Amino acid sequence: MSGGGPSSKAVSRGETQAISSSRYRRDAWAYAADGSSKPASSSSPSSSDAAAAAAAAGRRDDEIALQLPELRRLLDALRASREKGAEGEGGGGGPGRVALVGTGPGDPELLTLKAVRAIEAADLVLYDRLVSNDVLDLVGEGARLLYVGKTAGYHSRTQEEIHELLLSFAEAGANVVRLKGGDPLVFGRGGEEMDFLQQQGIRVEVIPGITSASGIAAELGIPLTHRGVATSVRFLTGHSRNGGTDPLYVAGNAADPDTTLVVYMGLSTLPSLAPKLMKHGLPPDTPAVAVERGTTPQQRMVFSLLKDLVDEVKSADLVSPTLIIIGKVVALSPFWVESSEHDALKIERSYASEAR
Repeated sequence: MSGGGPSSKAVSRGETQAISSSRYRRDAWAYAADGSSKPASSSSPSSSDAAAAAAAAGRRDDEIALQLPELRRLLDALRASREKGAEGEGGGGGPGRVALVGTGPGDPELLTLKAVRAIEAADLVLYDRLVSNDVLDLVGEGARLLYVGKTAGYHSRTQEEIHELLLSFAEAGANVVRLKGGDPLVFGRGGEEMDFLQQQGIRVEVIPGITSASGIAAELGIPLTHRGVATSVRFLTGHSRNGGTDPLYVAGNAADPDTTLVVYMGLSTLPSLAPKLMKHGLPPDTPAVAVERGTTPQQRMVFSLLKDLVDEVKSADLVSPTLIIIGKVVALSPFWVESSEHDALKIERSYASEAR
């Protein structure tokens, strides 16, 4: 294993592009008539109290009418269709279903066949910030799209509101798809949505996606585990509580030279994380890489030794979403070699220029 590494190199698959103006073109309907302030979300109904359940359902309907008039019309149409179908069959119509669908790290070709089929059959699709236009193009023409993404410091919908939207449409008999970047159950709050809906008697299907750690590591040729190099891999969240600068977990528990560390959402807490890892015993010359928008045409990556990673990420001006991989396996990537050779050539040219 090489002890050296690139000192200042950002490898890019393509120039970073501004988010396309067509990004939200298919969910513009949801905001056209929305001039009201966002009301507080209502509490979920109790299954043991029919009166309370009816009141809670009414509050949900009122909120939908206030926030999204067009969404209310869609909800009414779905209910009418279900009631008409139930009359024809001579029985009551049951609730719809919710599918929590993982879209992978960004490349639409990494979607599973099961995910594609669920997306194509959806009546309503709630999607996150990291879901690409290529994935949204798979949604049927008759379905509605609603953006419910979150960024640091801004949530277009609270988690409670997302729960209520999923519940309302499932109760109306709709096939609802909740699109999430990566895998729904890896740092995606999919478990919270699944638990809430199941408690309300809604059938939930989880369709896994390729989590960013696997997809991006494969893209870079980094084996997350490798015999004689890394015996285990650990997924960590770099998020902090209440917008602080410290990551949620204890760095000392992760400072194992034989473990590959994969840090999700760790860009803002990296200046705190890296020194802690070294303080707790992870060698400063441990290879590392930070990858912005991995597997997409806008992918950029910075390879560095752990001791230099904070400065190199800052110099490259990487932005969210960025995944960080720390461990000896990073040096097995062919991009690590290319970066090292590039830096050596740059230094050599610098010396030659000074000599002249």
